[in-house]
This record gives sequence, C-alpha cells and structure tokens, in this order.
Amino acid sequence: MKLRAWHRLLAVVLLAGCEAAVPPPPPAPPPPPSPNAAPASAPAPAPAAPATPASRFPAGWPYPEGAPPVRGPSMVTSDAALATKVGAEVLAAGGNAVDAAVATAFALAVVHPTAGNLGGGGFMVARVGDKEHALDFRETAPGKATHDMYRGKDGKATEGARVGHLAVGVPGSVAGLWEAYDKLGSKKKTWAELVAPAIRLAKEGFSVDENFATTVKAASGKLKRFPASVALFLPGGAPIEIGATWKSPELAATLERIAEKGPAGFYEGKTAELFVAEMRRGKGIITAADLKGYKAKWREPIVFEYRGRRVASMPLPSSGGLALAMIAHQLEGLDVAKLGWHSPSHVHVVAEAMRRVFLARNEVLGDPDFVKNPVEELLSVAWAEKQRATIAADRATPTDELARGAAVKDSGGRGPHTTHFSVVDAQGNAVALTTTLNGWYGSGVTVTGAGFVLNNEMDDFATVPGTPNQFGLVQGEANSIAPGKRMLSSMSPTIVTGKDGRVELVLGAAGGPTILTAVFQILSNVVDFGFDVTTGVNAPRFHHQDYPDKLFVEQGGFPDELRSALGAMGHTLDDRGHIADAPSIGREGAAFAGAREPRRPGSEAAAGK
Repeated sequence: MKLRAWHRLLAVVLLAGCEAAVPPPPPAPPPPPSPNAAPASAPAPAPAAPATPASRFPAGWPYPEGAPPVRGPSMVTSDAALATKVGAEVLAAGGNAVDAAVATAFALAVVHPTAGNLGGGGFMVARVGDKEHALDFRETAPGKATHDMYRGKDGKATEGARVGHLAVGVPGSVAGLWEAYDKLGSKKKTWAELVAPAIRLAKEGFSVDENFATTVKAASGKLKRFPASVALFLPGGAPIEIGATWKSPELAATLERIAEKGPAGFYEGKTAELFVAEMRRGKGIITAADLKGYKAKWREPIVFEYRGRRVASMPLPSSGGLALAMIAHQLEGLDVAKLGWHSPSHVHVVAEAMRRVFLARNEVLGDPDFVKNPVEELLSVAWAEKQRATIAADRATPTDELARGAAVKDSGGRGPHTTHFSVVDAQGNAVALTTTLNGWYGSGVTVTGAGFVLNNEMDDFATVPGTPNQFGLVQGEANSIAPGKRMLSSMSPTIVTGKDGRVELVLGAAGGPTILTAVFQILSNVVDFGFDVTTGVNAPRFHHQDYPDKLFVEQGGFPDELRSALGAMGHTLDDRGHIADAPSIGREGAAFAGAREPRRPGSEAAAGK
C-alpha cells in the first residue's frame, strides 16, 4: 500500500507539472484602425508592453518577490547593519572572507547582544581556494556537570537549564574565531585590527535599533534577575528604548584584552577571573580549568550533491548538514519543480521528509566524541528510499505512527534565538557562520565587570531525555549531559558550489530547529524553482520537527485554499509570526547578490569592493 501511495504521488507530480508555471497573460491586441487612418505607410501603433507575471507569493505577503538585492564583487550580509558595515570595510581594505567574518562576529557581540556573543558558541563552514573547512566552536558541558543535574523531583527539567548561572556551557566563540583567523585568515589584517571595530563600537556607543530594543523587552523577565544585566540593558529598571545610545566600557575592556592576547585574553587572566567570580556569585559550576581547557575543533564537513550542486555544511555535533542531506536525499528522486511551488503536494511531501529527519535526529544523534552516530546509514540511499516509501501522497503520517511514542505537548517558541551571517570575497572565498547564546540573551546573566552575556546552552542537551526543551525538541540519551560533551545543534552554515566549481550560494539561519528546514527551503527555492536569492529568502516558510505533531507555517504566507488542502491531508497547521532568519548571498553572473533577512529589523547586506 505504501509503495502504491508513493506511485500515486508521482502521478500527482506529473499532472502538477502541467499547472506549475502560470504564464503571464498575453499582451493586449493593438486597437482597431480608425476610419480616418492614414494609408499603410503611416507608423504602426507601438506594441503593448509585456504584462508583469503574477507573483507566486500570496496577496498581502509583506516581503516582495524579486526585491532588488545589493550587488557587488564581494559581499557581507548579517542581522545587524553596523556589523555588516564592519565586515564590508574589511573586504574593501583587502581582507579575505575569513578576516571579514572574524570582524563581523566581534561586531555582532557588541551591536547584536541578543545572540552575537563572546559568551556563547557556534559553527563555521568556509571555502578557501577550492577546499571546504568546518569549524566546531560549540560550547561544552562543565567538568562538574552530571547526567541528571536538571531533573526535578517531579521528573521534569528544572528552570536551571534555561535561566541563571547553572544553565551556562563553557563558551567557544573566542577560541573559534581565533582558530578561523589563525588557519584561514589572509594575515593582511592583524588579529587586533579585526577586533578594533568592535572595541570602538563598545567604547563610543551606537544608537539602539528596533531589534535591540524589542529583544531586550522580550527578555526583560530574566534580565532583571541579574544586577549586571539590569545595568546594561534595563537602565533605570526599564528596557532600553529605540534611539538611546548604548555603550559598555567593560565590554570594550574585555575586547581589548582579547585583541592584545588572543584567546588567552578571554580564557585566562582578568576576563577568566571575572567569569569564575560570576559563577561563584550565582552558584554556577564553570571553573578556571574549564575555561583554560576549552578547544575549538576542525571537523570534516558534510558534503552531498543536490541537483548537480555541491553542498557543504556542518557535521556533528551540529545535526544541520546531516539533516539537510537527509531531506535532500528523500526528495532527490522526485522532480520537485513539477509539483509547483507551494502546491499542497509540494508542501506536504517536504514536510513529511522533515518529519522523518527529525525523528532520526532526536532519537540517535549526539556529540561524535562521545556517541557512535549512524551517519553512514542516515546518508545512505537505502535510508532515503525507506523513508520515501512511507510517505503517502494524500495523507500526513502521524508522528506517533512512525515513532510509536506518546504525543508531546508543545513547549513553547521557535523564535530566531541565534544569529547567522554570510560572507564572500572578490576571490570567491566564502564563509557561512552561525553563532548563538541559545535563547535571547542566553541565561540572562552578564559577567559583572566584563560586560558580556552568558549562554544557556545546557538546555540544548536532553536535560531529561524524552521531555521537550525550550524549542519543543524531544531528544534521546545520545544527547544527554556528560562533562566536556558538546550539545546537539541544528545550526546549518552552508556553502553551495555550482557545476563550474564557483560559489553559488552562501547561507544559514537563526531559529533553533527551524534553522535546518529554512536553509533547505531557500536551497530548494533557488535550485528547484529558479528563484533568485532575494526571492528565495523572502518566500514564506514552513517547518515540521516531528513533535509536537504540527505543521508550523508563517502567518499570511499560506492562502486559505492551501491551508484547507493540507488540513484535508491530516496536517495540523500552527501559525507563527515568522520562521527563522537567513541572511544569504547568491551568485549573479560575475558578481554576488546579498539578500538581507526582511523578517529581522536591522538586517543588512553590503558590498565590499
């Protein structure tokens, strides 16, 4: 029955192919000649201008199709205009993509403290020359961490995994940026020169924008619990307002120590002393030995082909690259374009592929230094074919039917609690870098005297296996807590090269588990449907993560007839304000187009030189 259902879906594909492209209406015919018209030698009427094709986006969708991007021979696009400007200036001064990425990341730690950070971690995929590199600077569990440290008497996870000093993992960002600079930087710019713009922004200050003010207000409930955070973000006890000048001499001093001493300026000396003192103040467990012992790790990227393109993304402990490949492999045998973009069949089959990927992700994956992950099996043709055979053409498969488990109540938001940026230089080198504090302003804790916010990354472990974390993910023992272990992630920094070997797309996203599904949709929008990168980013998005068993859709992006058709298939739709942030870069001929993320106020793209 399942195979017959899949054959019915293939038939739907072939039929849909006749309707997928809606041609523009023909030009209006010329007016009939007047009875008093001149002889045939008179000039003929000018032909009518071709009609503009109807938008593929639904009426009222706020982000336009075909919006003009920023174009140039090199490009930076990020969640914050000031950070984008810093990166573009490094490119203009002769730095390479990695140099620009380092400077952009430090600037984001100042102007976008929602997620930009010194006190968090992340992942980077870079292409320098013709070689891809993957850098893991994910946070680690402290040496004193234990398997059940967040299990309450009722068997549920306590708040300590999300708010306060106990929620903090050992940060990796500074170590990661140093590794990137040391191995792949051009050395035309010194380390200190790349940190200098962030120091200036912290010292001199800048005007608070909408995103900064809005996120402080949203996180004020936890920020107000910690005096150093109140002083930094809630002056006078109220959230900082748009247009106010924000500066932090303490953060500037921390950055100066990092500029002078490299990673030792963070993991040792005064900054480390302030960090450990903050831990003691709030009964945290990170020690000086934890800080000094932290190491970023180079790993082999996940590389796969999709429609003739080479896709390089992040390996474990980020599930991003593996999950992208697993979705792609399920759809590789299907002509997705013939389904028609955002037809019921298209949304259905992609959502079902997502569902199956998250089931595998959440059950069996974890830090590869601690867990034997079945990567080869999950990347195999056999796995993809097995999953594809279970997808019915006209019916959503309940997650319980696949997992044979109990339904889980939705635990909360899937907001864009991370930040991603993309960089390409004039030589075609590229960087996709995603970094995070986990939740907005992480644990809510600011290191007193040092001016930077600490992550709450410990909640990305399966703090109590089988129960949902703050993103609603229900994970298994493979991602349980152990000292020194790195928590599983969905971050998906990705670089796509074309058949000619040139960089075609640089992308990634913020948004918890929605990261990897948003990245796949942009990839598919461009590769399967021929969207330009800006249209691919602006297009409405959807998301499925197995539990809770819902199809999350962006409000206003799914017309009533599409919603009804999906509902008839058994999908339970859940509207979200927006799904993920994904500033991206695409190739346009010999140049690059920068697509800012319109869902994120302040996101900007800028050309280097």
